[in-house]
Amino acid sequence: MRVQDLEQVVAAGEKRLKARLRELVEMESPSDDKAAVDRAGNLVQGWAQSMGAKVKRHRQKHYGDVLELQFGLAPSRASCGGRRQGRVLLLGHLDTVWPLGTLRQMPWRESNGRLCGPGVLDMKAGVVMALEAIAALQKLGAERPVTLLLVSEEEVGSPVSRPITESVASKSDAVLVLEPAQGLACKTARKGVGAYTLRVEGVASHAGVDFELGHSAVREMARLVEKVSGFTDLSRGLTVNVGVISGGTRSNVVPAECVAQVDVRIRRARDAQRVQRSFAALKVTDKACRLTVTGGINRPPMERRQGTVRLFRLARRRAAELGLDLEEAATGGGSDGNFTAALGIATLDGMGAVGAGAHAPQEHVLSRHLVQRTALLAAVLAGI
Repeated sequence: MRVQDLEQVVAAGEKRLKARLRELVEMESPSDDKAAVDRAGNLVQGWAQSMGAKVKRHRQKHYGDVLELQFGLAPSRASCGGRRQGRVLLLGHLDTVWPLGTLRQMPWRESNGRLCGPGVLDMKAGVVMALEAIAALQKLGAERPVTLLLVSEEEVGSPVSRPITESVASKSDAVLVLEPAQGLACKTARKGVGAYTLRVEGVASHAGVDFELGHSAVREMARLVEKVSGFTDLSRGLTVNVGVISGGTRSNVVPAECVAQVDVRIRRARDAQRVQRSFAALKVTDKACRLTVTGGINRPPMERRQGTVRLFRLARRRAAELGLDLEEAATGGGSDGNFTAALGIATLDGMGAVGAGAHAPQEHVLSRHLVQRTALLAAVLAGI
């Protein structure tokens, strides 16, 4: 199949692509609002069913339902070892970081080649691009077994969808993640992510009358902040950031409690145990205080492995046929692709839209790249 044919088919449907993207952006879907995310899911489910998808809806109580949309149900190659050969997983999410009502301040708009609105880049464009890529393959008679899995709470760490993602991925030969491109590049490596909470309990007292009877939780936390910040090792790509601290009640009270929230990023999977041991070994200096440490690494790193490199090389060849010079990049942020890569399944991230400003008021997609990047997604699907 010629990649140029795919591009022509996608270009012919560009008006539909943009119209659907606008409709999905205007269907606000913050992670913590189940009803809102489900409304967005219903919209996408309807589009998928009109294309012949088989729908499996993983019902959730506190978060939006997870959508598993299967296209081209007959496997293209014989099964081996229980895995359905030839099936590719397109992995994305329906939720955004933006609360309901954001559209009033950030309405959908097209301006100077930019498509703007809450969640347009991260990652509603990727969802619509996936459907258009599959539609292009269908029109050219080149449909293959594809699962489009859309989770509902990726922006808050995928607390319920992770086992679903891992289960579906385990039945797939490869995973293409619909997160935005990094600049123009695909992502072949992502850092793992951890979150720890430090809680210090001290002894309160009147700072003027009974100062010596108090044991300051804030002072003890200050010592711990310096200690955990020292866990950072830039040569290993390991960073520790104490991002939020709260404690105390009034300036004339020796504080009895202090809490710190800590972000951890790791480049290598083997550093997860190192970090865990370091946090577990923390101790207070003031024996009258008590320390509690909770949390851990919640996303393993996506390391640059052979299977991912093969997928990138395929994407690079297909991009060259479109006149694109596709590069690869690594990022400190995590995605659900971290989970699939950690299972040893070839995973290529950043297959979604090109733009900038994710999670920021200037979030936008660059319109001029939509057709080519969608055609590239379809071409990679066809070539796996």
